[in-house]
Amino acid sequence: MKARAFSYFRAETIEQALDAHARAGDDARFIAGGQSLVPALSLRLQAPRLLIDITHIAELRGVERQGDFLRIGALTRHCEMLSEPLIGQFAPLLRAAAPFVAHPAIRNRGTIGGSVALADPASEFPAITLALAAEIEIAGPAGRRRVRADDFFVDLFETALGPGELITAIHVPVFRSNQRFAFDEMARRRGDYALVGCGLLASCEGDRIDDIRIAFFSVGNVPTRVKTVEATLAGATLDPARVAAAQMALEADLAPPESDEVPPAMRLHLARVLLGRLLGRLGEGA
Repeated sequence: MKARAFSYFRAETIEQALDAHARAGDDARFIAGGQSLVPALSLRLQAPRLLIDITHIAELRGVERQGDFLRIGALTRHCEMLSEPLIGQFAPLLRAAAPFVAHPAIRNRGTIGGSVALADPASEFPAITLALAAEIEIAGPAGRRRVRADDFFVDLFETALGPGELITAIHVPVFRSNQRFAFDEMARRRGDYALVGCGLLASCEGDRIDDIRIAFFSVGNVPTRVKTVEATLAGATLDPARVAAAQMALEADLAPPESDEVPPAMRLHLARVLLGRLLGRLGEGA
């Protein structure tokens, strides 16, 4: 199939992009890397009359530290997660996840803003924003606002983005010296969507976990924090009994849907195995 005929507008500023969208209404879509939108256009899963190209908006680019946060422009490409020194220093969990995102050709074009806006429940970066307690910077007809990642993901491919709004940046609390992180996923082949994946960030005092955030993906309609597991681990040391208790607590947090690919019980089992691996790394000082 081929995409339906559409008009094209290249915006130079956020204001131009928002104005173009307001004039076109529901028949417009923003496009940057296009790694999800272009296939959807080709299959006519989406058929807008106007594409608004935001790739030339300078304000959406760049990575910089702003006080206690690292501001990552929405147009930051997946491959830049691997090469940008500030991300390696202040948001290393993002760097750890980046090599698992699809394949190099996609990483060279795909953007973090596009990934978070799409909110694919099998994607790495939406879940990592949860684990990092990130804030999503949004511009729209009513002005600008920031939304916590915990409040951003609503349902399957549904987010807190309103009509005509776009993500301008991701704000990540800077990594601290007392924190540890770990990431991994299980997939049939490298580059495939994960059967289950997880990223975690913990604040530690010696061997004791003071605070921890754990986010899973490919286990439901949205990236999911496992708060019962987090409560099981907070204030504890990672001995085998505590790890086993955390693995058992996953059943209270995860309810994988029925799938032709992997039965829910198997996906939950894989999540337990993966959590055990990551907590083992955490205990080793990951």
